[in-house]
Amino acid sequence: MEEVDVEPSTTFIPGAGVHQKHLGFEWGPGDLLVYETNHKLQAQRSLGSPLVHLVRKDEDICSPILRKLFNESHLIFVGLQKSKEDMPSKNRKSQFVSISKNYRSVIRACMEELQQSAVSTEDGSLASQYGDQVSILLAIELIWNLCEVLFIEAAPAGSLLLHLLDWVRLHKSDVDVKASEVLQSESPTQHPFYWDVVISLVLQGRTGEARQLLLKHGESSAVFRRMDALLQSMPVFNPAGTQTLTEFDVKWRHWHEECDRCLQDQTFASSPQLETICKLLVGDEDVLLEQKELLSTCMNMFLGPRASPEPLDVILLSAFEFDLHQLIKDCSIALNNWWFVAHLTDLLDHCNLLQSHNLQCVASPPCSFKRCFGSNLREFLVVEYASGLFTHHSLWQLAVDYLDHCPELGRVYLELQIERVPLDTERKAMKVLRICEERQMSEQGEEEAVLKRSVLSVSRFLQDYSNKGSFTDLDLLDNLGPAMLLSDRLTFLGKYREFHRLYGEKRFSDAARLLLSLMTAKIAPRSSAPVCVQVIFSVEQTYELMSCLEELNSESKDLDLMQQEEEEEDMESTRIELLRLALARNLAMAIVKEGTVEA
Repeated sequence: MEEVDVEPSTTFIPGAGVHQKHLGFEWGPGDLLVYETNHKLQAQRSLGSPLVHLVRKDEDICSPILRKLFNESHLIFVGLQKSKEDMPSKNRKSQFVSISKNYRSVIRACMEELQQSAVSTEDGSLASQYGDQVSILLAIELIWNLCEVLFIEAAPAGSLLLHLLDWVRLHKSDVDVKASEVLQSESPTQHPFYWDVVISLVLQGRTGEARQLLLKHGESSAVFRRMDALLQSMPVFNPAGTQTLTEFDVKWRHWHEECDRCLQDQTFASSPQLETICKLLVGDEDVLLEQKELLSTCMNMFLGPRASPEPLDVILLSAFEFDLHQLIKDCSIALNNWWFVAHLTDLLDHCNLLQSHNLQCVASPPCSFKRCFGSNLREFLVVEYASGLFTHHSLWQLAVDYLDHCPELGRVYLELQIERVPLDTERKAMKVLRICEERQMSEQGEEEAVLKRSVLSVSRFLQDYSNKGSFTDLDLLDNLGPAMLLSDRLTFLGKYREFHRLYGEKRFSDAARLLLSLMTAKIAPRSSAPVCVQVIFSVEQTYELMSCLEELNSESKDLDLMQQEEEEEDMESTRIELLRLALARNLAMAIVKEGTVEA
């Protein structure tokens, strides 16, 4: 396996390594489960508490605001897959550009909502969290926009330069704020930001605005007029004009030689700031490096190896080198979830910009799948993103559509994931069953149909038992099988049915232990607390049942009795008193019985 280019970040787990034991772990779709093993450590460590730690990498999936990003981008993704076949070849490029802009608009909408939430919240830690998420989305939108310019829109050389200038202006907007502050001051040329703003505008190619600020300067000397003439005469390519690239190149070289001649003649020696601007116009790398503080991180990449590259610079540099695979790899390492790389790779793949890049199995011996990571890079990333969505209680429905569009292993992963969706409500059971029926997943569909009937029958079973004192449709209860473990209420029904069977076979001791485990596990609904008078519990078991009864009574008073009618309240009190009386009698019998045995 290829090693990661950078060291992974360290995550500290409070209380890990308790009792001087090694830690084991299990990978999940979006998290890591860490637990203690039975293997002792040789070195002595500090004591802690025995806990199972859930280490989450993708915390964004729990953010209500970012869930809007997942939902909106899902619609764009599905629309792209459906429009692929119907899209005329001559209109594909414009259609792909439009889809890319839709993705970016969703990102910007989430950024604005996060910024508003950060300002409005009074929780400092929450505001900091929102700020971090905004920073990540800003970087994502910056990278996506550059990929859109270089790869998806892919304009000719002259137009490409203009699009890149627009890209710089869009993502370096703090210059406009400073320029407005300078112009609104009483003496703009004396403002501390005056020259910083002028130089920043020149660095962004906004020579017209730089000239306007220079005209605010009180000195009308020859050096200012000379600089104004250089900025005014700088060639700018016009895609709509008749000028060819060759003609533009000749004009550019001539203008560049004129700027260089001004430096050799020391035309701007009397004004260090104007001399700096002239050196920037000729591309002096030393001067560029001196102005590093005025550049955003996305422009530092052009300063060469003498400037320390930021992680974002490394990613953007891969884009400028047209190395898409390296760009996707760097983004996968730097970002904390698969959303960005999955959607960007899918769009680039539709544009036929990714060469076939199969990910072969590295297991020894090889696993049963021909390509255990997916048929190509796109499918691998989409499958990983969808698997993470399955860990969320509502976003799992979006993951189904993503796996539907993974031809190699999408159905295999869907069959595995759909079986693990907890069916805790009737509505959720119906959704899972409909998904299985629509995709003709017969085996899963039969299992989900049984589970659906089980979920739908829970309330009916409990109500019938409360009214009649016995179960109906015993065949369904006796054949729950492993489905019994998917819900606390199903587990209670299955185990309580087993209690009745043991009780009917007069295996009172086994029945008592089973009933006690149900009560102490706290999975029994309050309204279905069983009454067992004839079963002889031990003294210890009876004390535990008494404790459960008092806890049940306390919860009922807090939650239910305040809303009940007086008659229902009396009936509930009578039931509690009967249970107390039954347990008191059982305790007396158990004390006598255990005392007799000991004697």
